[in-house]
This record gives sequence, C-alpha cells and structure tokens, in this order.
Amino acid sequence: MKPIWIVDDDASIRWVLEKALARDGLDTKSFASAREALAAFERETPQVLVSDIRMPGESGLDLLQAVKDKHPGLPVIVITAFSDLDSAVASFQGGAFDYLAKPFDIDKAVALIRRALEESLREEASVENMPAETPEILGHAPAMQEVFRAIGRLSQSNVTVLITGESGSGKELVARALHKHSPRASEPFVAINTAAIPKDLLESELFGHERGAFTGAQAMRRGRFEQAEGGTLFLDEIGDMPFDLQTRLLRVLSDGHFYRVGGHQPVKANVRVIAATHQNLEQRVRDGLFREDLYHRLNVIRLRLPPLRERREDIPLLARHFLVQSAHQLGVEPKRLSDEAVNYLATLELPGNVRQLENLCNWITVMAPGQMVEVKDLPRDLATETAGLPAVSALPAPAQGEVAGVPMTVPPAPDGWTGLLELQAASMLSAGNHEIMDVLGRQFESALIKAALKFTHGRKNDAAQRLGIGRNTITRKIAELGIDGARDDG
Repeated sequence: MKPIWIVDDDASIRWVLEKALARDGLDTKSFASAREALAAFERETPQVLVSDIRMPGESGLDLLQAVKDKHPGLPVIVITAFSDLDSAVASFQGGAFDYLAKPFDIDKAVALIRRALEESLREEASVENMPAETPEILGHAPAMQEVFRAIGRLSQSNVTVLITGESGSGKELVARALHKHSPRASEPFVAINTAAIPKDLLESELFGHERGAFTGAQAMRRGRFEQAEGGTLFLDEIGDMPFDLQTRLLRVLSDGHFYRVGGHQPVKANVRVIAATHQNLEQRVRDGLFREDLYHRLNVIRLRLPPLRERREDIPLLARHFLVQSAHQLGVEPKRLSDEAVNYLATLELPGNVRQLENLCNWITVMAPGQMVEVKDLPRDLATETAGLPAVSALPAPAQGEVAGVPMTVPPAPDGWTGLLELQAASMLSAGNHEIMDVLGRQFESALIKAALKFTHGRKNDAAQRLGIGRNTITRKIAELGIDGARDDG
C-alpha cells in the first residue's frame, strides 16, 4: 500500500497527523507546499492526499485541480482554518473526497482518512477487475449470464425475438444488443413504441404513406419498415398495438410485403422484427385483445428480463456505472455509495427497475452533500415511495427456452437540477404514485432549509431571513420535516 501524503505549510499540523497515523499503522509522507507535492507526483503517487487550502504559493485548491486532472480516482481531503461555505463548495466542486475544518478532532481526522483509504483501495480493485470496454449490458447475476448466452446463440440468426419484462427493465437495450451481434449489424436499427403513437398515426408511422393519401399528406413518406430495410425493426410495447393494425403486421411477417397508406404497389420488406412488451400476451390472446396467429409469429424465441428485485446482487455494479455516467454528463466528480447505502438499496423493491435506479443515481449526483454517500443522504421518502407503489403487471412464468436478465441504459443528460426533478417526477408518474406534489415538495423544502441552516451554522431566524420566509414558518417547517441541527439565534 502506498503512503498517505500530508501537504500543509504548518509544521505542527504535519507533525500531529504523522504521529496519529503512525499510531494507526499507516505510512505517511509530508510536504510543506503544493509545489513540493506536485513535483513528487512526477515520480510517485499516494494512496490518499490530505492538503491544506490556504498555503503560500499554489493553494490547496490548485493542487486539488492538478491532481484530479491526472489522477481522478485519488481521494483528496482538504483542510483549512477558514471554515466558510465558499471553501467547502469550491472543494467539493473540485472533486474533494471530504472537507475538514480547523481546529479538528484528531481521532475524527484519522477516521476520515481511514474512510478515504478504504475507498482508494476499493477503487483500485474495481479498476483492475473492470473490462477494457464497458459492455452494452452489465450484470453478474446468473440471469445476466443467460442473456449473454442467448445473444451469443442468436448472433448468426435473423429469427424473430419476443422480449418480455416489466417497465424499466431495459428491453430496448437487449434488442439493440441482439442487432449489434447479428448479421444485420451494419444496417439500420429502428425503434418505435407502438403504445406512444395515436392509432390514427401509427399505421402511417409503420408503413408510410403516398402523397395525397389523407389531408396533410403533401409528399410520399417512408415508414419505419422502409427505414429499417436490411436491418432490424424494434416494436416496443407490442401488446398495446390496436387490433386492426395487428392484422397488417401479421401480413408483413407472413409474406414480407406491405402497402403504404394510400398506395397500390406492394413494397418488399427485408427486415428482422424484434418485439417487446410488459403485457401478458397469453392473457391478452384469451381476452380477445391480441391476435393468436400474430402471437405465434412473434413468439419464436422469447427472452424474459426479470425485475431488479430478482437480481439484487447487480445493484452495486449498476449504481456505480450510473453514478459515473451521470457525473460525466454534468462535468463533476462521481459520487460513491458506502457499503451501508448499497446494502440499503438492495433491500428496496424499486418497482421502476433499472430505470428507477438510474434516476436515483442522477438525483444523488446533484443532491447528495458529500462524495461518499451514506444512507442518511438518500431521499428521505425513498423507502416509502418504493414500498407503497402498485406492482407492475405480473408476467407469466418463463416458458421453456426463456432466459432472464436486466441490462443497463445510458441515462439522458438532464438540464441541471430541474432536469433531474423532471426525471424523478416522470419515474414516479410511470410507477403510479399519486402523491408526487407532496413527496417532492417536502424534499425540496427540506433541502432548502437544511442548506440555509448549514450556511447560518444552525441559526434558524437567520436562515429564515435568507430564505425569505417568516420565523414562524421556518419553525413549523423544521418540526414538520423532522430537521435536526436548528437553534434559536443568540
């Protein structure tokens, strides 16, 4: 293990930390300036860097920036006699592991350095075990290995595939992987959500239309089948397709030809079809809502994706990837989940599946106060939200030949914190939560009041004035939201 570096122009601080860490069995190396430490970085690197902010010459923030540019995974703890908000914010924006204000308790300082050391060793281990290129589907669960094997077995095939799984489980990503590893990989992959397009427009979207076929059709338009010529057409939520359009789709799958809306000449379709649904298609056939002959045409090979609650062992891997992706999109240092936080997430139902975990990691990237995320830093109502949501439509038990697994999608780039708020709201809406205004409103108020109390060192009257609310209002809100750390000004 490499030594812990201490950078401080105060010799007494260096001496105290050296002795305390030595008693804990940890090797150290000290520097009196940022310039000395930067010169040493040309020859070696530490396991953890502990640096003062205010120093002659280059500051600790300059050192932090230089280190993070070349060694982004190195934990850096900044210490300063100026325990002001600007220093703390600048440190965290620069990617600091944590912030320590002088005068500090030496035992707490050693405990903090210990945590950073554990994180550094864990990061090194994960990097060593990480594949050179991130695959399009991630997971260690046995069900995930079945997905890999299925994609491999289908890699030389053009057979129709039906993917079933709950909402948010990543069906489109599996479809893209099937296309990428097929003989049609160099041709287009075209996706359409058949449940998201009005019935009157869906026929034209799928098959295109001729000029003058209907009011507003001023030019001929190629549909998704023609756009996917030679490649793959992914029909998402096929179980919700209108019954009369099912007949037209069946005809294309049967004879390989279709007609544009308003057209009289058949168009040949050389397309591989992959369909997906969260519906129980067998039950919809029994209810007369889905054609039985179309069901058998689609159900040639079936891949079943289990919900995230059936593969909880993959949550750490998925969460770590989502945090890295989210941080990259926002241009910040990735947050890290403590072992306790990961274990806590693994106990939740997460009815929104991988998509809900992805949205949660976006929230953590923006809202969690430190680089190391503990259970207390997670949304206050997370357990209530996930436990109280209605279950997603149950899927039939896997038929013979089905395989299981949940892939991971790349999160969309949110537009600041309001974009993340929209993502969270969309996730809750799709999951059927009917108390979104109350839940998110409480979280918003709680975050504002906590930030103001931290800024005013717990003085609630001062915090109320800075927030632009009355003293009685903040007192009532602190009690309602169960916020700790507030005190009367004095």
